[in-house]
Amino acid sequence: MPSLIDIRRRIRTVRNTQQITKAMKMVAAARLRRAQERVIAARPYAGMFSKLLSNVAAAAARDERLASHPLLAQRDEKRIQLILVTSDRGLAGAFNSNLIKAAVKFIDEHEGARVELELLGRKGRDFFRRREVTVTGEVIGLAAKVRYDDAAAVAKKVMERFSAGEIDSVYILYNEFKSVVSQKLTIERVLPLSLPQGQEPPDYIYEQDPMALLETLLPRYVEIAVYSALVESTAAEHAARMTAMDAATSNAAEVIDRLTLHMNRVRQSSITNEIIEVVSGAAALE
Repeated sequence: MPSLIDIRRRIRTVRNTQQITKAMKMVAAARLRRAQERVIAARPYAGMFSKLLSNVAAAAARDERLASHPLLAQRDEKRIQLILVTSDRGLAGAFNSNLIKAAVKFIDEHEGARVELELLGRKGRDFFRRREVTVTGEVIGLAAKVRYDDAAAVAKKVMERFSAGEIDSVYILYNEFKSVVSQKLTIERVLPLSLPQGQEPPDYIYEQDPMALLETLLPRYVEIAVYSALVESTAAEHAARMTAMDAATSNAAEVIDRLTLHMNRVRQSSITNEIIEVVSGAAALE
């Protein structure tokens, strides 16, 4: 049976851990608030941009150059690029493990194809660095401050590879932010782009050729898709960490209560034994 000193030392250790997890929860909550504001600001822009792209694509549907655009080329998926968005830090519950499991499952499901990984985040990089997979690039530190230029650089890289015929399709895997306690594991095909078919073009008068506008909008659409995934993933990460730290704080409180109860029982038992020894000694003297 552990001594009172050992139990008190353990209670003190758990209480210190509880203070750390509580502080991490507060930090995650503050960061989540800012990340959530970016998500709320980015979603309407991405939605309007998608609608604009559909309208311009409908206006340029009869243009012969549309079928030959490099970002719209439909090929058999023999070489697939998977962009995996994980976090740089842990202590976020199952946030990263779910993403990594989904990436492994994606690779297994496309066993007949060559899947190449573009890793955004330290956790994904550390995991697949020790695995026999093809990694085309790795970027860390994006979650600290999500910038559009960083997302555009990743998008430009995969667009160049797709246009050159090095890969046949591009997918992005990330956690979509739903709420503080809920994140949705999402995988989207980024390339080749799928434009709406059979849609009536809106009654717009284009000052510029619709096809010329479309050629400008298509790369920007890919950039926005990568940027939106980074923004969503960052908010989901902070939400997952805040939830995990809240659970850890509650569990620490339960452990402290159990240890305190055990300590009181041990102390009571010790006092009882001392009383028995005193009474036994007095009885022996009589």
